[in-house]
Amino acid sequence: MDIDYTVGEVELSYKPKFNKLHKVASSEDAYKYLLPTYKEGTICYKEYFKVLFLNQASQILGYTLISEGGITETCADVRVILQAALLTNSVAIILAHNHPSGNLKASRQDMEITKQVKDAAQLMRIKVLDHLILIDAGYYSFADEGEL
Repeated sequence: MDIDYTVGEVELSYKPKFNKLHKVASSEDAYKYLLPTYKEGTICYKEYFKVLFLNQASQILGYTLISEGGITETCADVRVILQAALLTNSVAIILAHNHPSGNLKASRQDMEITKQVKDAAQLMRIKVLDHLILIDAGYYSFADEGEL
């Protein structure tokens, strides 16, 4: 019996693009960094879930788009979020998504994904510093509101 034991190679990479790392000291700092990552006119069009990755000094290592959804929801996979955090050697992350409706109220699903990511990240010694809900005219911060 001839069995082939070859497997596919897994290649992981992270290529930082910043010469100067920007520090996040508040939810407003995170909002000001994330808002320009939305192409003009898209923040009110459909939901996007993004994550900011931070080093030990709270400097931004980068961000990624986790999921792109429809008008009323998007699905964020906890495993994809943590995979990216581990790949970037992040010690902290900030979750963010937009509400095309312009409503800054956190939904039950928003609270659930925040708890799921926070619990899973804690096992990896990665801290979830905040979860922001963004609209073009402002934001809601889970941390500022005591929801984290």
